Amino acid sequence: MIEANGISLYVEEHGDGEPVLLLHGWPDSARLWRHQVPVLAAGGYRVITPDQRGFGRSEQPAEVRSYALRNVVGDVRALLDQLGVETAHVVGHDWGAAVAWLTAIILPDRVRTLTVISVPHPFSPPTIRQHEMAWYQLFFQFYGVAEATVQHDDWAWLRTFTRGAGDLHQAIADLSRPGALTASLNWYRANLAPRMPGPAPELPPVAAPTLAIWSDGDHYLDGERVKKSAAFVQGPWRYEEIPGASHWVPLDAPERLNELLLDWLRQ
Repeated sequence: MIEANGISLYVEEHGDGEPVLLLHGWPDSARLWRHQVPVLAAGGYRVITPDQRGFGRSEQPAEVRSYALRNVVGDVRALLDQLGVETAHVVGHDWGAAVAWLTAIILPDRVRTLTVISVPHPFSPPTIRQHEMAWYQLFFQFYGVAEATVQHDDWAWLRTFTRGAGDLHQAIADLSRPGALTASLNWYRANLAPRMPGPAPELPPVAAPTLAIWSDGDHYLDGERVKKSAAFVQGPWRYEEIPGASHWVPLDAPERLNELLLDWLRQ
């Protein structure tokens, strides 16, 4: 457990060499990366895998605003500071990819390379398909109703929603802990609650070399937006599509993902 940015984060480290920070998303924990950690460590990297705030074994702040992405980027900064890491290869999936994008934008001198899995740049133009796929984000805004529905009848909603993919049994075990389900849904409430339209904030382009990965079995995120993220990257850009994998690429296509990561990091 590491005290970082005012909260306690569970963190694992494996291997030695250039640091690689792996950031998971919903409803996962650092266990998501279990097929990547040993390969990267054997490849000569120092692999750092935290449970992000509100997930897994890390602390669960009570207030919704605690889960705003700017606070989570603060976690990344504090974690790197605590571990004595000046720059790291940053890899993220799902919410972890959103955090990785913003870390590269806000803390460009801390990101050696960026790898984002499934999630586009926040300013990538939305598509009709993405609006259709993101219906659950609105459902999650209903405090209490969402919690009761997701876990009703032995988590039937979650089982249906994930289509049996991902770390379902581990996610149910983690989300069954007191306060854990609400903490995880607060990521959506803090960052994706409906707001009045207005001009987007100005953000600098991503300077880090960026690898974007999307899988054609993703039912929640549109690959067109991931492709169009190239317009917001100033550094070298590479896009890879993995056929046959669900949203949970690290679990469904570990060998292909490991191959892409090792090739990208070595370049």
